[in-house]
Amino acid sequence: MELIKWIGLFVVSLAVLIKAADYFTITSEKVGLHFKIPPFIVGVTIIAVGTSLPEVATGIMAVINKQSEMVAGNAVGSNMANILLVMAIAAIVGKNVKFHKDILHIDLPILLGSTILLFILTMNGRFTYIEGIICLLVLITYIIYNSKSKRKLGMAEMMEIRKMKRKEKGPVPTKYFLILIVSGIFLYFGAQYTIKAVVEISEILKVGTEIIALSAIAIGTSLPELAVSIIAVRRGKIDMAIGNITGSNIFNVLGVMGIPALFGTLTITAYMTTFAIPVLLFVTILYAFTTMNRKISRWEGITFLLIYAGFLGITFGVI
Repeated sequence: MELIKWIGLFVVSLAVLIKAADYFTITSEKVGLHFKIPPFIVGVTIIAVGTSLPEVATGIMAVINKQSEMVAGNAVGSNMANILLVMAIAAIVGKNVKFHKDILHIDLPILLGSTILLFILTMNGRFTYIEGIICLLVLITYIIYNSKSKRKLGMAEMMEIRKMKRKEKGPVPTKYFLILIVSGIFLYFGAQYTIKAVVEISEILKVGTEIIALSAIAIGTSLPELAVSIIAVRRGKIDMAIGNITGSNIFNVLGVMGIPALFGTLTITAYMTTFAIPVLLFVTILYAFTTMNRKISRWEGITFLLIYAGFLGITFGVI
């Protein structure tokens, strides 16, 4: 009965966290456009950060609550879920997901390089603020490069931004700042109670908190990306789905690890250094190798799903 209560709290608090992040991101986009921030900058910064805001919020709260081992589990688990679950289902639904050459030549190498960097920096079982700063500098460089390049937002993002620009004329409405404040408060409490529920569930099940972060939180926070990607693929907006997943993974490795590290040294458990992070590196290499022909087929999507099922099975000792 106690387990059911904490699982219920976990589901509710995670839902609040995700919804609050959604409101915070949408409103931030509108405020950015009001202040005439270029649309591409809005896309590569606010949208990118917004999709990973739940992971960042839970990461910061985990450090504050002395549960820093959850941060790596959250970041690694989210990337595993994005590739092996979200991208896999997108490929199955869309039959063949095709990649734009910019993603292959720019974003995927950066994702692979940042994952290798994460593997190296976490080998000693600690992730300090210095290593966090290194990751954030790489992330900032990536964002600046995107903002100065001639790369364009996907059609879906451009249409959404144009729609906002038509609607949002004149001074910034006061309601936007109220929404930012209220959604920020809900973000805080959503993250706080998500962490509390995870700690209680892990104690009842006698598993590490990083295991819950690696699985339940990771899948939960990847559901928005899953929904967006499936809708995008079904509407033929393939670039939007792929860009969403790849950009989110880059931010997860560099930002979700880097930002919480500024609040305290992160503990990286032996399980993460000897199994989870090496598996993520393997999966990222597999992802890059699979996309060399600029597409992921339905069968490759099914293979990704089977790998993910095996990973979760080993994680929980089922296999």
